[in-house]
Amino acid sequence: MASDFDLFVVFAEMRTGSNLLEDYLNQISGITCHGEAFNPNFIGYPNRDDILGVTQRQREDNPDRLLRAIRTQSDGLGGFRYFHDHDPRVLASILSDSRCAKIILTRNPLDSYISLKIARATDQWKLTNVKNRKDAQAHFDLHEFERHLGQMQSFQLEIMRALQVTGQSAFYIGYDDLHDTEVLSGLARWLGRDAEPEGFQSNLKPQNPQPLPDKVANYSQMEVALRTLDRFDLTRTPNFEPRRGPVVPSYVACSRHPLLYLPVRSGPEAQVKSWMKTLDGDGSELLADFNQKSLRGWLQNNPGHHRFSVLRHPLARAHAAFCDKILTRGPGSFAKIRQQLINFHGLELPDDPDDAGYDLRAHKAAFEGFLAFLRSNLNGQTSIRVDAHWASQVACIQGMAEFCLPDHLFRESEMRTALVQMADRLGLQSVPDWPAAEDPDNTRLTQIYDHHLDKLCRDAYPRDYLMFGFSRFGGSA
Repeated sequence: MASDFDLFVVFAEMRTGSNLLEDYLNQISGITCHGEAFNPNFIGYPNRDDILGVTQRQREDNPDRLLRAIRTQSDGLGGFRYFHDHDPRVLASILSDSRCAKIILTRNPLDSYISLKIARATDQWKLTNVKNRKDAQAHFDLHEFERHLGQMQSFQLEIMRALQVTGQSAFYIGYDDLHDTEVLSGLARWLGRDAEPEGFQSNLKPQNPQPLPDKVANYSQMEVALRTLDRFDLTRTPNFEPRRGPVVPSYVACSRHPLLYLPVRSGPEAQVKSWMKTLDGDGSELLADFNQKSLRGWLQNNPGHHRFSVLRHPLARAHAAFCDKILTRGPGSFAKIRQQLINFHGLELPDDPDDAGYDLRAHKAAFEGFLAFLRSNLNGQTSIRVDAHWASQVACIQGMAEFCLPDHLFRESEMRTALVQMADRLGLQSVPDWPAAEDPDNTRLTQIYDHHLDKLCRDAYPRDYLMFGFSRFGGSA
């Protein structure tokens, strides 16, 4: 039977049945599994010196060498088991390689956690003779279990996304399937090999077959503790906003001081740049128009630099985006999006925002319509792009992280003292005041603000309010 693969990997975790699955795989003619080939503590198995002539030292120096050996020198189709804490240097190449078959082994995370606790207590990791079985009970710790669960889920999500992005599929097998020889036979066929169901036998025995109440010393406490877990992620804030990358060309640096500003659009960019220019004090222009190469050079040439970004209250930021990009019709405004909002989203916008007929009531109604549009837009329900001027600040900061994160994340309301403190850390003696010119857009927002606007904004930006702790507009946050 022809195979579409020349390598395979079993993605699993400790106490998920990976030893048993490997035992079955090695019973298939033309399949060789080399254990935990990339376990940082040993190579393949404890007390093993090498795999296919590649030693642990050689693997540490060059993990791709072992990967090539397993691919080209194995007896038949070679593979290995890989856990979340194994050598991360090979993970990307494994995931992107369509010639590498992915077998994903899963188990109920509570069962694997309890099994792991017992194995650590008894130091017994395999059982071939029931007479040698060691007995112990596990003590359930909620925080420890949450970490265990988080690691497993995070790794599974990383694998799933990589397969989705590269258009690959995997063979999923559960712990309970390891006793179904027809499923194992199907796995063999998927790998391009033949194996009869009755051909699978193993001398490995279940170590802790008893029910959970017999295995957990504090079972009643565990029952109570597990009630606090949000099994179905009911409190999750849905997120359909597209991912953003780092907008490096928008970053600016002082010409005389190691200070870099990473702006979030529709924030106080003009005020920050004015302050930075005053800080330089020699009339020189700020350094701008970076690309990733030139910014990397600036970072290397300015050891001890500080990077900062500024968060604006979501309502004030949405209002600034509305006034600057939608309401006005001058340079830099979004004329086409403006027309779409009028035609398809019911916004009543004036030809001239300074027209006497466009009063505060009309402005409030138009801004309410814009906030309702933002909720749909950020949830992927409109044909209009999610522009950086109104994308969530969470998404903007996450995008920055793909290149470099800011050292400091300030709120606009605290800039007067925050910038002084940051300049003090740089050892600067003369620090200009934060420019506090009155913002006419903010004045108008204060005049129309009410709880309905606050609710519309919270509906549009739930993650910003949650992650950054913003309170109502005009409050302390």
